[in-house]
Amino acid sequence: MEGLIKKALGKGQADYLEIRLEEKTITGVTYAGKELDSVGANAVKGGNVRALYKGGWGFVSFNSLDELDAKVAQACRAARLVGKGKSKLAKVPKVTAVIKVNLKDDPRKIPLDQKVKLAKKYNGIITDSKGIISSSVRYEDVFKKQTFANTEGTFITEERMYCGAAFAAVAKDGANVQRAHDTVGGTGGYHTVLKLESKAEATVKDARDLLKAEKVSSGKYTVVMDPKMCGVFAHEAFGHLSEADFISENSKLKKMMTLGIKFGVGALSILDDATIRGQRGHYCYDEEGVAAQKNYLIKNGILVGRLHSRQTAGRMNEKASGSARAISYQFKPIVRMGCTYIEPRDCSFQKMIGEIKNGLYVVSALGGMTELEMFTFSAMKAYLIKNGKLGPMVRDVILTGNVFETLKNIDAIGDDLELHGGLGGCGKDGQMPLPVSDGGPHIRVKDVVVGGK
Repeated sequence: MEGLIKKALGKGQADYLEIRLEEKTITGVTYAGKELDSVGANAVKGGNVRALYKGGWGFVSFNSLDELDAKVAQACRAARLVGKGKSKLAKVPKVTAVIKVNLKDDPRKIPLDQKVKLAKKYNGIITDSKGIISSSVRYEDVFKKQTFANTEGTFITEERMYCGAAFAAVAKDGANVQRAHDTVGGTGGYHTVLKLESKAEATVKDARDLLKAEKVSSGKYTVVMDPKMCGVFAHEAFGHLSEADFISENSKLKKMMTLGIKFGVGALSILDDATIRGQRGHYCYDEEGVAAQKNYLIKNGILVGRLHSRQTAGRMNEKASGSARAISYQFKPIVRMGCTYIEPRDCSFQKMIGEIKNGLYVVSALGGMTELEMFTFSAMKAYLIKNGKLGPMVRDVILTGNVFETLKNIDAIGDDLELHGGLGGCGKDGQMPLPVSDGGPHIRVKDVVVGGK
């Protein structure tokens, strides 16, 4: 295999050439309501060639190594058709590495019927609960083996294993229908999905409690975000703004994201770190063969970094950050996050809540959208805060605002860091879902605009 790849690389007529091969097995179990909706394992195998000539890229994918030489020639021809300028990639070290999955409880060793039994147990907790009209429970593990080689001498084989589960419960009372969900997942092994009965029970309780919750009144609030909402804010509102492919092509964003600008209080640090083992966003090398790194984006309130591929780093005369990722061999790598979070500080949750006269405690997220520096996020649930104490649950809470103003309005950062992965992932440019993690501690933000009744 190695000889075949190196021989093919030697035949390319381009400034730079890389070959990426992939073998992937996806095992999944899904319950919808009381029925086992799907179960099985799906194997996928393929590869791609990416060529760079005078600044233009050629990219082709394939499913048989027998086509490798022809695909190298095809990618080089495509690059020569579009290349009209100068090729410029950030310099990175040559790497030779083999990374294997080494887990005591590797999900591949667990029989499929045991995975079905586990999903059935969690689903039964939900469907057997009073007031629940529908459920969804999903188990999934993904094993991926990727081989990367380029004309600079790098040759890497890396194995990755993801495993996770997701729950959803729908409760109904007359015309009032409410949904709650939760998900866990990572690269730590099969134990990630064991002993989750309490999460299934909590999902049921949330759905039923939401039936009784009043709609929140719209207005400006002091908001405490839980670690999940904090992570969504870090990833969606700020992480995507830090992706250099957006920055390098948008003059307005480039000015907004000038390194050295003050973005928040001195205690605020936001980073992307794909080196954290066990997290869903963990990997050793990105899809350009660059080592994963701990990348500070904001450090002590100052913008200090961004996420790069080799191309964007070369274009902006900065260092590659190990952030070029692709969801499969069918896609070229683009700038993506790994594990994005806000660093913890020293404020306790009790102190954070205790100092608020009138506010909201928002918990988890249903989803959201961003438009440059503007964001809108929906919380799964929230609680009123009155005179320093948590009050009743409220629903239909939508947070909206400008990310830069919101960063400046963070006035307390907690001491209770939590990181989350789960099933699903990040979407960008048609590549979805990319395995990522996000999180943070509890944070308190002043003057957040909340939509409601």
